[in-house]
Order: sequence, then structure tokens, then C-alpha cells
Amino acid sequence: MTDTLVTTAFDTETGVARVTFNRPEALNAINVPLAEAFLAAVQEINDLSGVRCIVLTGAGRAFMAGGDVSSMAGTSEQAGAAISAILDAVNPAILLLRSINAPVIAAVRGVAAGAGLSLTLMADLVVAHDDSKFLVAYNGIGAVPDCGGSWALAHKLGAGRAAELMLLGRTLSAAEARDWGIVNVVATDSDYESLLNRIIEKIAKGPTRAYGAYRQLIDRANGNQLADHLEAERAAFLEMTRTEDFAEGVSAFLAKRPSEFRGR
Repeated sequence: MTDTLVTTAFDTETGVARVTFNRPEALNAINVPLAEAFLAAVQEINDLSGVRCIVLTGAGRAFMAGGDVSSMAGTSEQAGAAISAILDAVNPAILLLRSINAPVIAAVRGVAAGAGLSLTLMADLVVAHDDSKFLVAYNGIGAVPDCGGSWALAHKLGAGRAAELMLLGRTLSAAEARDWGIVNVVATDSDYESLLNRIIEKIAKGPTRAYGAYRQLIDRANGNQLADHLEAERAAFLEMTRTEDFAEGVSAFLAKRPSEFRGR
């Protein structure tokens, strides 16, 4: 299937399915149409027979530069409606991805911020170009992580490092993200594609059903509460849209000026 905002490709010989966020002019920032296209792409892959590996990537210069903040402008009701519409598609897509036996690889070039970082963290393995950058970004608009970000940050990094990303607004290089446990493999420009393809090939030739069972065990070890947590994130994000800090954060982001938060 090909969509203007998401493209998918499936190699029947290798069992490798690829999903590409395809809004490069906006650094693949996620809005409602892209979110809905993402869900449709995951549903299509779920219906395929013989999927052995799923690769998520972004077209152009970025993996995903977070949510489309311009869609969150206006009243708190308008912002909340936009955010809920995005999560109405992304949350089911995440849960469906994690229910498919095939391992998920995030192939990251450029920035993975906000929802982009969350989706990166939801993958089983992350292969990053050495120019990649990773940041929470939600702190910049006075909001909280969604798309599973707070769930994955707590389980993969621990509370201390998760707090450092959120409270100090840290931006991690690819090498730092590898040291922190966000990224598994970092590659230079000359060997990125070949290394990524070797990893995809190795995983696609592995015991796919065992990999799927392993992921389910890992999720259970982490409390098996992802679905509930996604909705808790939604509720917390919507609560933040009613704060003065959120309105200031969105306004400052769109005006490209520093935010002046007041804690209310």
C-alpha cells in the first residue's frame, strides 16, 4: 500500500515489511492524517501472511520531529480534540504492532523527538545513523509524553535518566542514546544501510514466533499495563492542555521564541 503520508512495502521472499513516515517537509511531524495513515499501515501489515520483521523509518532528514504543534494551537478544547484524534489512531497502532509476532526495528536518521522518541522506544531494536538526535521535547510545550513514551522511558531507562531527559531537556546524540539503552546499534553514513540490512536479514531469518512470545513475556515482566498506560498518558496530556503553561509553550514554539513558564 502507498499513502501520501505513510508508505508500506512488503518483501514476500524475506518477510520484511517496511513502514515509512512520509511527511518530510514537516520532518514527519505527526498530525491526525498521518496518525490515521499509520494505523491503516499497521492494520494492513497485520493482515499479511509471512511477516518476519517490521521496519519503521522516516522519509527525508528526520525519523519524526514529534507532534505537529500547530494543530495544538487555539483553545484548550481545540488542542484536546486534536490530541485525542491523533491518539485515537496511534494508540491502537502501537498495541497492534506489539501484538504481531514479528520484531520491530526503528531505523533512525536525524531527529527522533516527542512522539518520534516514543515510537522509537516502542521498537524492539533501534539502529541509528550517527547524526541522529533523541529528545523528549514535551517539556518544551508544557506537556507530558504520550504514544507510550513514559511507559517505555521508565522500563528502558529507569526513573532517574527519564527525569533527566524531561526535567533538563537533554538532547542525546546517537552515541549517548546507545550508552543510555535507547539505541542498540550506531552506524556511520558509509555503512548505515549495509549494517541495517544485515540486522534486518538476521532477524527476519530468526524464530519469529519465539520472538513474539519473548516480547509478550517482557511486557508482562514490566507489568503488562501498556494499554491502560496509553490512556493514562492521554488523560494527563489533556489535563496539561488546560494549563497556562501549555498555551505559552505552544505559542512560544510556533513563534520560535523561548517559553516563559509560570507553573500554572
